[in-house]
Amino acid sequence: MKWACFITGTDTGVGKTIVTAALAAALVQRGLSVGVMKPAETDCPPEQGREGAHDAQLLRRVARCAAPLELVVPYALPLPLAPALSAEEAGVTIELAEIVRCYRELLATHDVVLVEGAGGLLVPLTAQQTMLDLAVTLGLPLLVVARNVLGVINHSCLTVAVASQRTRVLGVVLNHPVPPDESDPAVRSNADALRRWCPAPLYGPLPHLADLSEEALTAAGSRLLSAELLEGMALDIAEGERIAASAAAAAEEGVPTEPLNEAGA
Repeated sequence: MKWACFITGTDTGVGKTIVTAALAAALVQRGLSVGVMKPAETDCPPEQGREGAHDAQLLRRVARCAAPLELVVPYALPLPLAPALSAEEAGVTIELAEIVRCYRELLATHDVVLVEGAGGLLVPLTAQQTMLDLAVTLGLPLLVVARNVLGVINHSCLTVAVASQRTRVLGVVLNHPVPPDESDPAVRSNADALRRWCPAPLYGPLPHLADLSEEALTAAGSRLLSAELLEGMALDIAEGERIAASAAAAAEEGVPTEPLNEAGA
């Protein structure tokens, strides 16, 4: 049996990397070999390249993943912009087929692969494809990370509604990337509101993690890793490979899987 999922967010800065690391740590504790992937990481110092991809490095360390860094982070880009824009500024062409190749190699050598996107669901990855296109190309279900603030109901429901049109949504993780203001009525009520109105299971809320030790991350991940979530991550390998091969062939031919309106990007 193989497991995998794509971790996206309602926005940037919602704590996707911490949630991915927490899940990786909890899966490792269960005795599974965990591959991690940040297909495109931005804000990487040019002089450091992939070595400066701090999110990917954290995930790799926590997952005890020995895979080469070029598989974990195929594209390390310098400017803190959406991957498509950072790549354009750096003169780099992001190839969907290369990301698919790296993912499939990680999947072949690990029990579980966790793929963390950049920013939110519709952030441009290439001139024509978004993070959602990538998740669909890889044939992966989505886990959505949301920040526990005023507005999270709308952000979460929009993300789930769009994603559900094209792939399975495993649920929403309500997260605290910064210490919460417990006097804020939105912070206190968001979890119940999401259970009421968001059409996806709710996981969390996760506490703010100031300590990123393996012990703290494992404890947080264990709060998320229910049997239901793990079952949702189980892959139909044949179907996933068919989708990936089809999308990779389309990308090589220059055919977008889901065209992004550049005029409105």
